[in-house]
Amino acid sequence: CGGPLTTLEGHFSTPSHPQPYPHQQLCLWQISVPVGHVIDLHFHNFSLESHEDCNFDFVEVHDSAATGAASLMGRFCGHQLPPTLTSSRHVMTVLFVADEGVADNGFFATYQARNATEKTCSPTEFSCGNGECQALESVCDGWHDCPDGTDELNCTEVSYPPFGSVCEPVEVEMCLGLGYNATSFPNIWLAIPDQEGAAEVLQDYQTLMELACYQHLRLLICSLFVPKCTPDGGVLQPCRAVCLAAELRCQQSLGLLGILWPINCNILPDSNDPVECFQP
Repeated sequence: CGGPLTTLEGHFSTPSHPQPYPHQQLCLWQISVPVGHVIDLHFHNFSLESHEDCNFDFVEVHDSAATGAASLMGRFCGHQLPPTLTSSRHVMTVLFVADEGVADNGFFATYQARNATEKTCSPTEFSCGNGECQALESVCDGWHDCPDGTDELNCTEVSYPPFGSVCEPVEVEMCLGLGYNATSFPNIWLAIPDQEGAAEVLQDYQTLMELACYQHLRLLICSLFVPKCTPDGGVLQPCRAVCLAAELRCQQSLGLLGILWPINCNILPDSNDPVECFQP
């Protein structure tokens, strides 16, 4: 089983499908389509041995020609159909492993190549480089919403709008004791209405904030979601140099986790003036 797949569309399946697959299988399919295209992968009739961590029988999909941890798009087992997966480039690798234990019916999968520049998004959406659609508000908002980061390309400095509101005490537990204790909401720049909303969104960044790669990492992320309040009720962004230092020191750790650095540092003020931005 396995092998190269080079046509613009095609299909493949576990050995003997729809009958149970044999024991002790290792199948590797490498899908390669012309440069400038991306690959949409769909699974059908999915049924592998169930396990909480998928350690026995599983399928792995990689966004590359290799199967390293950094390229992993997902590992799947059990009976729930995996989502449709889209590569960021013109290659994708699918790995199927079965041990000597339970053998289930396996899966049937189809793939289709499409032009990476093909416009498939609605007028109210932004088309990422890989064809994925994101809300227009996500463009140049400081965060990589597209897997390839194209929503943050060619962005110049973006400033918080003046709030004209009053400061309020920081209540988000993750952001307490960071050198400032007042914030201002709503956070119009990131479309967060209140501190409760900020705390919810910050849950997604817990893993990043726990990395020991940069001592001011938690302060940097908090100051974007729960911004530092100025005496006039406005907010002060972190300086660009702080963001760039964090990116430089954390990129290797994030790469091992297969995570893209999430902040577009170029939109932060390129200044050391404490009136324009703040440093730890």
